[in-house]
Amino acid sequence: MKSEMRRNLLDALRDGRDSAPGLLGFGATVLPQLERALLAGHDIVLLGERGQGKSRLLRTLPLLLDEWTPVIDGAELGEHPFDPITSESRRRAAELGDELPVAWRHRGDRYLEKLATPDTSVGDLVGDVDPVKVAEGRSLGDPETIHFGLVPRAHRGIMAVNELPDLAERIQVALLNVMEERDIQVRGHSLRLPLDVLLVASSNPEDYTNRGRIITPLKDRFGAEVRTHYPLELDDEVAVIRQESQLVAEVPEHLLEVLARFTRLLRESTSVDQSSGVSARFSIAAAETVAAGALRRSAILHQPGEQGVARPVDLEAVIPVLRGKLEFESGEEGREDAVLEHLLRRATADTVRGRLGGIDLGPLVSLIDQGTQVVTGDDVSAAELLGSLADAETVAPVIERLGARTAGERASAVEFALEGLFLARRVAKDTGDDDGRTVYG
Repeated sequence: MKSEMRRNLLDALRDGRDSAPGLLGFGATVLPQLERALLAGHDIVLLGERGQGKSRLLRTLPLLLDEWTPVIDGAELGEHPFDPITSESRRRAAELGDELPVAWRHRGDRYLEKLATPDTSVGDLVGDVDPVKVAEGRSLGDPETIHFGLVPRAHRGIMAVNELPDLAERIQVALLNVMEERDIQVRGHSLRLPLDVLLVASSNPEDYTNRGRIITPLKDRFGAEVRTHYPLELDDEVAVIRQESQLVAEVPEHLLEVLARFTRLLRESTSVDQSSGVSARFSIAAAETVAAGALRRSAILHQPGEQGVARPVDLEAVIPVLRGKLEFESGEEGREDAVLEHLLRRATADTVRGRLGGIDLGPLVSLIDQGTQVVTGDDVSAAELLGSLADAETVAPVIERLGARTAGERASAVEFALEGLFLARRVAKDTGDDDGRTVYG
């Protein structure tokens, strides 16, 4: 099976195909290490903080298997018709010969995944004596009384164990023989099964989990340890948000960039517990929350045919909704909201500088200085916001730079520019406590 994966991986590399489609930001770091491990035929453990795509990476591995493979029809372990390994399958092959029934198994069925939990037993992973078979009259010494666990059932496939340190150490010991000698031991039975399994696992750094560890003998049996990471480039962070989020309304690119920068600032902040990490799920959930705010506004404004377009005012909902997804340092108790608000303002200001740099916003500031007020909020339509500007030409460069076409996109662009001017202390901003409206003036 590992030779099969090696052959298919080499074909992908020669053809220039992506060996792990959908994984962003790993092309020059994680994937080369993973590919070397697969070419070497090593069992692999992925090490990294939460939300770095470890499980997603594991689930791409079946794409390197042949799409269809023959198995003995009815066999428990998916054995090859020419190479049965259990006593029952060998007996059937000897009795039936060329009449042995054959089925075809898709590669998706050759991948098994188990979330390691403290209540996982040896029987779940390796196997146990089946009391039903014993009750049928078979002796305890009969190998056919064994009910195989997940690892033997992954024969000729991939067995993935998520969060391996969560397994009790005595359960991890049961995997030692499976990984090295490829046999299984169940309640006194020692079966020499030449299991053909790629065992892969994911793990958080031990200093974060505090729930357990990978025992040293088991760690030694993994041929490769691959360290994952969060996206290194801002563009990759935005691409991950765009790819993974299920947006119920339009979220312009500049707002996705704000959320990406916000997430990256959180990962650098000394106020946030960096040993636990800031998951990519945080930015994904933030984008979905912002989109939901735009959809809610369209419903309030009785625009059933429109999904709405998100605006900077929708970013305010991110902090109270997603605060619980972060772990703060002990000295920051009571300051969590202040820390998040500060970092969100920094992310917005950085994005404004990056997106609108070189544009003269002086005419817009002059318009505000002359008494124009621009109102936004959950119950303010795009038309109402744009109607506040007597001279639309003052924001034409902003709209053009951000590629805003519809009224909703133009309103989002204008509000984005105004928020940047507020953060640069060039205009004022007043948020009403009663009506929830925000006024730039």
